[in-house]
Amino acid sequence: MTRIQVFARAPRAGETKTRLIPVLGPEGAARLHERLIHRTLQTAQAASPDGVELWCTPDTGHPFFTGCAARYGVRLRAQTGDDLGERMHHALEDARRRGAHAVLVGTDCPALTAGHLRQAMAWLEEGADLVLGPAEDGGYVLIGAGRAEPELFRAIPWGTAQVLQETRTRARRLGLGVRSLPVLPDLDRPEDLDRFPELLGDADP
Repeated sequence: MTRIQVFARAPRAGETKTRLIPVLGPEGAARLHERLIHRTLQTAQAASPDGVELWCTPDTGHPFFTGCAARYGVRLRAQTGDDLGERMHHALEDARRRGAHAVLVGTDCPALTAGHLRQAMAWLEEGADLVLGPAEDGGYVLIGAGRAEPELFRAIPWGTAQVLQETRTRARRLGLGVRSLPVLPDLDRPEDLDRFPELLGDADP
C-alpha cells in the first residue's frame, strides 16, 4: 500500500504564510493556510481514501489538527527532526518500516490534483526509486521515495530555487531512477494569490 503523508504546520496567526501577511494580515494568512490544508487533505483522500496521514508540527494537539482528524478520518502523526529534511526523511522511513511506500506532500500547492497523486503512487508501486513533483519556484511540491536515502534530505538549501536541482543531482549520484510530474505553482507570495481567487472568499473550506 502507498500512503499519502500531508506535512502541515499549525495555523497560528503570525507564524504561517508569513510572506502573505503584508497583504492578508496575520489572521488572514492563517485562515488561508487552514484552507490550503483542507484542500490538500480533500485531494489526498480523493486519491487514496484510506491511506492519508497528517504529519503535524509542532505537535498533534492543536485543535485545528484534531478537527481535521475528526472531519477526514486521517491519522495524526508528529513530525520529528531538527530541520525539514530530517522530518521528511523520518516520515518516509516510517512508511518503509511499515512495509509501505509513501508520497509526501506539503500544503502550499492548490494546483495539485488527485490525478497527480495517483500517478506518483503508481510509479512507486511499479518500482520507481524516486518521484518528484517540481514547483515553479525551483523546489518541489511532492516527493515519493521507493528508496528514502538520507543524502536526499541532508543539508538541502530549503526554501531556495536550488532545492529541486540539488535533489536531482544527489539522486543521480546515488544511482536512483527519478520520475517527474508536471511543474506546478506554489501559493507562497502575494503575486501568487491571483491564480487562486477561490481560496480568498468567505466560504468555509
